[in-house]
Amino acid sequence: MSETWQDGDPGVLRLPSGRLVRGRGLRRPLPAGPVPEFGVYLLGRRPPEVDWEQRWLRWPDFWLPGDEAEARAVLAEAWERAEGERVEVACGGGRGRTGTALAWLAVLDGVPAGAAVEFVRRGYDARAVETPWQRRFVARAALPGT
Repeated sequence: MSETWQDGDPGVLRLPSGRLVRGRGLRRPLPAGPVPEFGVYLLGRRPPEVDWEQRWLRWPDFWLPGDEAEARAVLAEAWERAEGERVEVACGGGRGRTGTALAWLAVLDGVPAGAAVEFVRRGYDARAVETPWQRRFVARAALPGT
């Protein structure tokens, strides 16, 4: 098993299952320490290439993913892989889209959808999940097929 993120590392959120996921803003430098093994990048345009496996979700700033079914699949993959790999979720600033995706992962991990935004704000960034439609997107996370 690879070296994992650590509680207290910049941007690391511990989910109730113990999985650790790192959120960050891509406009900031890569934090010191181990690099991700898998990254999910939430941007309006294709992200730059990195030395680890990545998935790109077309997700314009302040909005929602362009393809919700694809977002569900990619975030489910990130949640699965976080059990044993270093998984990073990132957007430009590291708050709105990243916080929304982290809240979605929290729901997959068992946090009630209505409590997921507060969970991420407490454990990751107090200003995570920036818009009302991002909060509604998280509220729908527990609904099958939406």
